[in-house]
Amino acid sequence: MHKIIFDCERMKYPFTGLYHYCQNLGKYLEKNIDLRQEQLFFYSPPGEQDWSYSPSNHLTQNPLHKFVLPAFSTFDIWHATYQNTHYMPMLNRKIKVVLSIHDLNFLYDEKKSAAKKQKYLRYLQGLINRADAIICISDFSKKDVLQHCDVKNKPLYVIHNGTNLLLTPELTALSYKPRKPFLFSIGVINRKKNFHVLLPLLKKNTMELLIAGKNDDQDYLSFIEKRSRDLGVEENVHLLGHVTENEKSWYFNNCRAFAFPSISEGFGLPVAEAMSCGKPLFLSDRTALPEIGGDVSFYFHDFNPDHIQQVFTTGMEKYNENGLKEKIKERGTSFCWHKSAKQYLDVYRSLY
Repeated sequence: MHKIIFDCERMKYPFTGLYHYCQNLGKYLEKNIDLRQEQLFFYSPPGEQDWSYSPSNHLTQNPLHKFVLPAFSTFDIWHATYQNTHYMPMLNRKIKVVLSIHDLNFLYDEKKSAAKKQKYLRYLQGLINRADAIICISDFSKKDVLQHCDVKNKPLYVIHNGTNLLLTPELTALSYKPRKPFLFSIGVINRKKNFHVLLPLLKKNTMELLIAGKNDDQDYLSFIEKRSRDLGVEENVHLLGHVTENEKSWYFNNCRAFAFPSISEGFGLPVAEAMSCGKPLFLSDRTALPEIGGDVSFYFHDFNPDHIQQVFTTGMEKYNENGLKEKIKERGTSFCWHKSAKQYLDVYRSLY
């Protein structure tokens, strides 16, 4: 019997992309595992052990494990799901390690010094040295890894993420319900998400802008608020903070369009979510977003307000004239956790 540990340590940070990555992929690995020859265990934090078939499948993560990880000597595969992880069996060479690399976003962070970027690269290289197989979530991430790291001829795969299912669109009495047609965006509130470039759209279009997501940068949040006041559009800008899955589903299903001007993405899960609803997609042309958005999305090639407005106006006209909704939904079906889980299992099995 082959025993696999799937690392869910990042689930200690709820409402993040990595939380949903671990939870969704973990569920579909359970659905696709071969119970005749494989056992799947989750290395997960306390309080995040009730989403799988059985709590008995969970090994409890402890912060002290970053100093001394239990031997796990009876296990065959350790899947490290985060490229900056501090939890990896570095000494036990009998257990094979699969390393997921989501992005090298730190390379695009203008606030980080060259010395700090090199420090992060050295740490990542140490994890790559220990890994037996590497998985990137996009071709863009793979290209970055090959350019900046030495993979030492180890197998390197690209497996796209699936999309979260938006099954129950529902607001509560406490939810914000827009009074006008609205543009929707979602993501951790920090500068790389670039939300502020959308604000000028509200001056020439009768609509609201709703941005959902955890605040990760108070200075940037304050900047968005000040910028909206300076433009005179503050009444139409709503920073929702964390929203539930049902609320998120309602906003995706009812928005006029979805906009995601991020300048640093290893994949861009909200893009796939918006596709599942067939919504018009307005994205930056940076990093992995063109790979995920494909030819059914509209792209900002720069962030000049006149260009942003032109792309939005032209895009909405094309969307309404050309019946893009079904093509967008069709592309969205290609991002499937069921398919992704099978590909991950193939990687594990290649190491038995």
